[in-house]
Amino acid sequence: MRVALVTGASSGIGEATARRLDGDGWRLILVARRADRLEALAGELSDAHPLVVDLTHDDAPARVRARVEDEDGLKLLVNNAGVGGRGSFRDTGYETVRRTMEVNFDAVVRLVEALLPVLRRAAPSAIVNVSSTAGRVARAGTSAYCASKFALAGWTEAIGMEEAAHGVHVANVLPGFVRTEGFPQTALVENPRTRWMVSKPEKVADAIVAAANGRAERYVPRPYGLAVALRGLAPGLVRRVMRGSGL
Repeated sequence: MRVALVTGASSGIGEATARRLDGDGWRLILVARRADRLEALAGELSDAHPLVVDLTHDDAPARVRARVEDEDGLKLLVNNAGVGGRGSFRDTGYETVRRTMEVNFDAVVRLVEALLPVLRRAAPSAIVNVSSTAGRVARAGTSAYCASKFALAGWTEAIGMEEAAHGVHVANVLPGFVRTEGFPQTALVENPRTRWMVSKPEKVADAIVAAANGRAERYVPRPYGLAVALRGLAPGLVRRVMRGSGL
């Protein structure tokens, strides 16, 4: 039986990923903070088991590892849990950067550290980290979020090189705007010129599965990758566009 662990599984991308993996026959460990949502989802799936944990707590990695050790190996870890956030650095300050990094980056690093020995023993196995297109191309007004996702994307790339020799594939999935319960993206969806920019959680789940099966990096929607390429060729132009985009 293939075992996968999905964080942030109670809604949005995490829930869609859990449903997709369930359809593919995986045994699932679902991690999130909202017990009611997590237990309801687990009850709808074939072989899913909720684990209510706040991944920023000091004992979280040890608790998750103890639960994983009860299984016969762990083949896939999907680090999806995270927070958004808007506001300039001047308005929000260091404390917002610290809190955002704690959830979006530090918690992922700590969990991977705890579970990496298990994933190595189960190799070939995979880690898929959900970063963001904002982890490659920054936007004004999202400095804390961009900092956390840039850190996650770069760290993922580096440890992917390190762990290849141990049979652990490590991949980045970098969504752009995704329409979820907490982020309906109403203004973008209602504008015909920007509607293409918004994806669905199910599309991100598809990209996560593709990444787990060997892809190093996936953008969702895929045209977002062109913006990343353009940033490398014309960083000044991209900076001017993103500074005044209002997105």
